[in-house]
Amino acid sequence: MILYITVAAVTVLLAGMVNCRPVIQPHRTTRQQMCNRVCLWAVFLILFGLSACRLNVGNDYAKYVEFMHLVNCDAYVPTEIGFNLLVKLVYGLSGFENYLLVFAVYAFVTVFLFLLAVYEQSDDFPLSFFLFMMLGYYFQTFSTVRYYLALAVALYSMKFVLRRQWGRFIVLVLLGCAFHKSLLVVVPLYFLAVLPWKKWQLAVGGLFCTTFLFCQDFYLKLVVLLYPTYEDTEYLEGGTSYINILRCLGVLVFAGLVYGMGKRKILENEKKDENKWETVSTKGLEDRRFRFYFYLNLGALVLYVFCSFLPIISRIGYYLTVSHILFLPMLLKQVENPRWRKLFRLGIILAALLYFAIYMSRAGNDGTLILPYKTFFFHDMVNILSDMN
Repeated sequence: MILYITVAAVTVLLAGMVNCRPVIQPHRTTRQQMCNRVCLWAVFLILFGLSACRLNVGNDYAKYVEFMHLVNCDAYVPTEIGFNLLVKLVYGLSGFENYLLVFAVYAFVTVFLFLLAVYEQSDDFPLSFFLFMMLGYYFQTFSTVRYYLALAVALYSMKFVLRRQWGRFIVLVLLGCAFHKSLLVVVPLYFLAVLPWKKWQLAVGGLFCTTFLFCQDFYLKLVVLLYPTYEDTEYLEGGTSYINILRCLGVLVFAGLVYGMGKRKILENEKKDENKWETVSTKGLEDRRFRFYFYLNLGALVLYVFCSFLPIISRIGYYLTVSHILFLPMLLKQVENPRWRKLFRLGIILAALLYFAIYMSRAGNDGTLILPYKTFFFHDMVNILSDMN
């Protein structure tokens, strides 16, 4: 745990020196641009190195090694074509079952996409990166590596949704779902979140959500059609997360407060006959980005409350709540009063630290198993199922 806390502290300090909106001078690299490059590469190498050098760390590490062995033996595995082709390629080039290199490739792409998405889309890179680390997104990449690669793709694809570049969005999602097919759910979910919903439409949507309470068997059959391997397994037991429900509620309440402050400021300016819409940032609160992030979190709350019977509902919810690391800095930027901004920022930081403490206290439990940290430099891989048969 000391290692993880140290890595988190060091990378957060390095991220604090990054300005994702540096002043650019033609034909010249500024000091801030150079600082950005050095710090970003340092953060990337630390996170990539920690992930790539691990051995049997993560809830399903040994299961993935087993899957890779079966892929290499041309046996059936319930993994997507992208994963299977990557294993075939790495094992073929290596000349042996080099599962360490497969995990390293996943670590490289996943960490790179997360950092790139945050750098390009965040209003405050240091705060977004802090949330990325404290909310456990990085450490969870040690488990369910296929899913977290898909989650990184989902976060990066949000910019194409906001720009309405649907072709690029669809192509990126299709590439990502070659590694985890659950990524396909972001196509309808992100499309719905970017729509300008009216009140009566939200009311109809609320009525539709009640069908999840009365038609659970029907929806479970749909899930089995998508995931046939889930039939008659423990994966159909469902379950939800009260911590994630509280997270969604907290973010939505904060969004409502900031939105209310912005509307009040607009009214004050109108009374003074001042056209100061830009000061309240029509590019922030009233635009597509605010609406998109807000509805993503509202949708996540609906899923956690009404769809807890669905298997691994948290995976679908994470495609929506990962926007927290972009939404919260955006909201904070809209708070014009410096005192209130500092108080809100402090509240976000303390809440994230509490979440990190709870996460780390459970890091050695089944379902996470990222503790203790082991590396191939000092440890050997345990026998997989095929070795014992």
